[in-house]
Amino acid sequence: MSTVPHSSDLLPVDEARALLRDHAISPTEQRVEIARVMFARHQHLSAEQILAQLVRHDSRVSKATVYNTLNLFAEKGLVREVLIDPAKLFYDSNLNPHHHLFHTDTGELEDVDPARVDLSDLPPLPEGKALQGVDVIIRVGRPRS
Repeated sequence: MSTVPHSSDLLPVDEARALLRDHAISPTEQRVEIARVMFARHQHLSAEQILAQLVRHDSRVSKATVYNTLNLFAEKGLVREVLIDPAKLFYDSNLNPHHHLFHTDTGELEDVDPARVDLSDLPPLPEGKALQGVDVIIRVGRPRS
């Protein structure tokens, strides 16, 4: 699910603009271009993957603009940040509760239905704290020799 969409899979411009306006984000040309890639379907994309897709479409969006826009999308609740390790951050357009399966050998990230992961025995929470969420990342790869 981490593949970048083909041009025919881009979100239509009017839908991208409406989505941004619905989340109180000014729909600048660059933000709309990024939204067209990110929200074409439920997917996990890194900033670099989005930038590569934009470059393929002759977009002039800078790397800094991609990062700033993705941070804004996360702040406004449009995407969920999935931190695989300190050097690997994906942006997930699927905001429904779910966990992830990360393929260490290919870099692919897949959704895992939360019903498939048993979290019934969590430790007690510190006093005055409420559970805000649990993110499970299951890492898989080729067996080590």
